[in-house]
Amino acid sequence: MKVLLINGSPHEKGCTYTGLCEVEKTLNANGIDTEIIWLGNGQFRDCIACGACRKLGKCVFDDDICNEIIEKTKTADGFVFGTPVYYAHPSGRVLSIMDRIFYSASKHFAHKPAASIVCARRGGTTASFDVMNKYFTIAQMPVVSSTYWNNIHGNKPEDVMQDLEGLQIMRNLGTNMAWLIKCIELGKNNGVPVPEAERGNTTNFIR
Repeated sequence: MKVLLINGSPHEKGCTYTGLCEVEKTLNANGIDTEIIWLGNGQFRDCIACGACRKLGKCVFDDDICNEIIEKTKTADGFVFGTPVYYAHPSGRVLSIMDRIFYSASKHFAHKPAASIVCARRGGTTASFDVMNKYFTIAQMPVVSSTYWNNIHGNKPEDVMQDLEGLQIMRNLGTNMAWLIKCIELGKNNGVPVPEAERGNTTNFIR
């Protein structure tokens, strides 16, 4: 069993990474393998809604980390997406990547637990948290909760380590995700089928 943790900060070992590491340590302590993927600080393309991924099974743009992540989603059992807060919203890079991977590879996310964590110096965390979680709910993913919203505070990693409640929230999130992944695996091993979604009806409210 494995969880992918996506670091959506342009800083590889900054505050977002520090929060993800706290989740990772708890997952590992509960017997779950992990991998933290840093998106990097280069340029990222937006999704252009070309629809080519529906035929390709991956994003048509192959000049960044997007398709590498898509390949890893196929065998992952859970996901944690982390972001800093910029003007009360997630980083542009994490949103660009999430737009593309969820649009082109949603079948690999379905019914797998997911969570987001958000880091800020002061404000904007709950607005950003809300944006991130909407990706999961449209992809039929169980959203993993903690003992408060998954926010952590600090302007640098050493600040984050002083946010004792925030660190506790990260650890509780890791514990809850490990528990849910194990419950899902137990269900599969005992003949509980994956739900089949009803499809076919798409309503345009203009007509």
